[in-house]
Amino acid sequence: MHPYLIPLLTFAAAAAVFTITPGLDTAMTLRTATTSGWKAGLAAVTGICLGLGIWGLAAAFGLTALLAASETAFTVVKWAGALYLAWLGIGLILHPRASLGTAETVQVHDDARAAFRRGLLTNLLNPKVGIFYMTFMPQFIPPHVNVKEFSLLLTAIQAILSFSWLALLVALTVPLGRFLSSPVVVRRMDRLTGGIFIAFSLKLALSRRA
Repeated sequence: MHPYLIPLLTFAAAAAVFTITPGLDTAMTLRTATTSGWKAGLAAVTGICLGLGIWGLAAAFGLTALLAASETAFTVVKWAGALYLAWLGIGLILHPRASLGTAETVQVHDDARAAFRRGLLTNLLNPKVGIFYMTFMPQFIPPHVNVKEFSLLLTAIQAILSFSWLALLVALTVPLGRFLSSPVVVRRMDRLTGGIFIAFSLKLALSRRA
């Protein structure tokens, strides 16, 4: 058996548990898929996973250590993320959609681009993701390996797991499309997601460095 196989499998199992645990990424994905369609949902998932990849790169090259060492850096990123989530949440509560919108190509593309940006920004503006990478991944890096290369490999595994799980959630919304497209359901989903975003913004604002 390859000596690196056990650390990789152990990391994959642990990362899978974190991935399927409901959180901000899950709420973002389900809300986008139900209110803007599966294409926008996949765009949001892509943005989220790109954010994970960027945090993984930062961890591999030691940039996330700045968040752990600098109270100022952590606070700036933390409050930027909290304010962004609060802004999204308040907007959803005050101005919920009444429908999924039109089927015009331009509108679909706009929704997909907006969903991608939201997915990316909500991930990048959460310093806890960076701290997670810096404190969680090293436990699975065996001795006598290229730390940067192995860290990037673990990041790729995390991104693949996240994309697979979140894409599955998007796919599960398709059979329920008629029900989920109901104006009442769309409004309630927007307001519920808005409340979740505000809750996460408060949690992030009150968080401390580990």
